[in-house]
Formats: sequence, structure tokens, C-alpha cells
Amino acid sequence: MINRTTVSEFLLLGFSDIREQQILYSMVFLLIYLAAVIGNLLIIAVVALDCHLRTPMYFFLFNLSFLDLCYISVTIPKMFANSLTNTRSISFFGCVTQVFLVISLAATECAFLSVMAYDRYTAICFPLHYRMIMSRGTCAQMAAGSWVSGFLYSVLHTGNTFRLPFCHSNVVGQFFCDIPQLLKLSCSDTYSNKVVVVLFGVCLALGCFVFIIVSYIQIFSTVLKIPSMQGRRKAFSTCLPHLVVIGLFFGTGSFVYMRQTSMSSSYWDLLASVLYAVLPPLLNPIIYSLRNKEIREALGRVKNDLLSKINIFAEDFNFNPNFL
Repeated sequence: MINRTTVSEFLLLGFSDIREQQILYSMVFLLIYLAAVIGNLLIIAVVALDCHLRTPMYFFLFNLSFLDLCYISVTIPKMFANSLTNTRSISFFGCVTQVFLVISLAATECAFLSVMAYDRYTAICFPLHYRMIMSRGTCAQMAAGSWVSGFLYSVLHTGNTFRLPFCHSNVVGQFFCDIPQLLKLSCSDTYSNKVVVVLFGVCLALGCFVFIIVSYIQIFSTVLKIPSMQGRRKAFSTCLPHLVVIGLFFGTGSFVYMRQTSMSSSYWDLLASVLYAVLPPLLNPIIYSLRNKEIREALGRVKNDLLSKINIFAEDFNFNPNFL
């Protein structure tokens, strides 16, 4: 007889069973999390405050930074709290929420990367019609479509997973609730679930990837026809950060799921998932700020404007702001 006791909570995989190492890992991930949060908040603030960045490219970058901020906040704070309190538990509802948000945000980011590739394609291949094609209404529709498609994609997988009974164990072999690991805990046949996960996952990832590749083939063919070296360099400079982010997102994602389908140890599965959950949100703001001259200039303008307002405020109250 199979034990079909209802699972009320799950136990997540920790990074170490030694208390001192748990605290050390939690401090490291806290620093990484704070760096990612500060970096993405800076991008969001600069795009929102600087009037020179009111373009489709930065509108989509604003959404991407907000996505990354949410994505890393779904997994790392819970892991940090568990390490500090020396516990591994997550409630059933918390696990459902985590699965839904992780899948929804990952799918939405995939959609936004495709939309950003189309934006670059339109800007470089059809510069005279760019403002008409990428109008404010069109950009809003693309953004809304990306968010809604990610939401619906997540509803499908989350509902398909948590309709199953869990009775083999409640120990998830991951530091957050992950569908491949949860399917291993079910006491019913999960073949159809695995088919749905693989089929829809491959369709989504491959569809976005092919669309991006085709867009950049058209972009490169157009850029190479530009007669001036300066013009080609400027066109490539607007595409390079996006290409690096695409490589980071699809590279870490492919590495994670290739590790999960192989006979790998829990340690390597854990490491691969950390790379996928942490690296894109951490590095995306760095990539866009270091390689993008407009972002760096906007950061300077926002900082100077903020300091001038502080000085005016201080002068009004006869306060000396020299310590700033």
C-alpha cells in the first residue's frame, strides 16, 4: 500500500549541514542579493527619472530590470531566512507560489528578450520608420503581451504539477521549489507531466531563441552595409549588451536543465541552479551600465540633479551639506 498522506510542507535542500557554513553561505548570498537589488533599482530609477531615456529600448530595459529584481527576490530571501533560522521548511502554499513566480518570471524574461531583439531589428533595419512602428501603444501592447504570456505559461505548469499527490517524500532536492524535483516526489504516474514540461519548455525557449537569432542575422547584414566605421561601431554597441544578456540567460538555463536530465549529483544540480537564479539578475545591470554610454551619462545627470535638490533643500533650512 502506498502512503498517500497529504503533504503540508516541503523541505528544501541546504548548502551545508554545518551551522557555521550555513551562516557563511547566507552572508555571501545576502551580499549578492543586495548587489543585484541595488543594481536593478538603479536602472529602474534612472530610466524613470531621466527624460533622455524615454525610448522603447529603455522602456523594455526598465521591465527587464524589474523582472530581474522580482526573480532573485523569489528564491534568495527564503534561502537566506532558512539558513539564519537553521530550518529547511517551506509551506505547501509557499512552494506553489514560488513555482508559479519562478516560471512566470523566467518565461516573461524570455519573451522580453525577444521583444528587445525585435526593437533593435526595427531601429537598425528601419530607422526612418522606427518611431512609427515602435509607438508608445505598440510598446505597451508588447510589454503587456509578454507579462500575460508568462503568467499563462506558469498557470499551465503550476496547475499541472500541484494536481498530483505527493507521498514518496517531502524533501525537494533543490534550494527552491522546482518542477523537475517536485515530480520525483509524486506517487502517481508523471510521464504526461514530464512530456508537457519538456514540450512546452522547448517550444518556448527554442521559439524565442530562433526569433532572436533571425533578428540579429538581419541586424548584422544591415550593419555591415553601413559605409562608415563609426556608424557600424555605434550600431554594434547598442546590440552588444543585449547579446551578452541573451547568452547569459539561455546559457545558464540550458546548463541547469542539461544537468537535471543527466545522472548528476545533488551538489552539481544545486550549483547549476544557483548560477541560473543569481547570475542573470546580478550581472544584467552591470552589463547594461558598463557597456551603455547613455546609461552612464544618465546616472551622472540623475546624481547631479539629486545633489542639487539636496543643496537647495539644505540652503532653505540653513543647513550645511558639506558632509555630503
